[in-house]
Amino acid sequence: MAKCPKCSVQNPDDSNFCRRCGTKLPGGDQADTTITYAPADRVDLDEGFLPQELLHSGSGLLIRAGGGREGEVIPLTGDVVTIGRSPHSDIFLDDVTVSRHHARVIRDENGFLVEDLSSLNGTYVNRKRIERHRLADRDELQIGKFKLAFYEPETEGR
Repeated sequence: MAKCPKCSVQNPDDSNFCRRCGTKLPGGDQADTTITYAPADRVDLDEGFLPQELLHSGSGLLIRAGGGREGEVIPLTGDVVTIGRSPHSDIFLDDVTVSRHHARVIRDENGFLVEDLSSLNGTYVNRKRIERHRLADRDELQIGKFKLAFYEPETEGR
């Protein structure tokens, strides 16, 4: 295991960047190559897929599988949230199946959209490849080998 020099999180030896904060780890290969990856079978989102304390904390993404980050919650607080393998992405996903600038989530007056940024492996919502998609509560995103669940608490007026 490789310890992150910035946040002290333990990372697998083959990691180039910290899975928690995105800091470059000592050693490792910084290849620009992105390998291809097909979407896996859908994970059912049952009634208990989110911890109860998150149901009223605002919209976000829950990492359900991939990269050893299962269970991590990412609040969607900005108007544009970038997703990719670049350590400068708002949501850093360290895996060669993820493009450096893979996708982004955009907040507008009607909710949230996810938009693929011409990534090699594509962005999938509910196992369908998309270019742009309006997100609904419990939609499942797949970006490379990562599966993320979108959650949006019910609000008055919706």
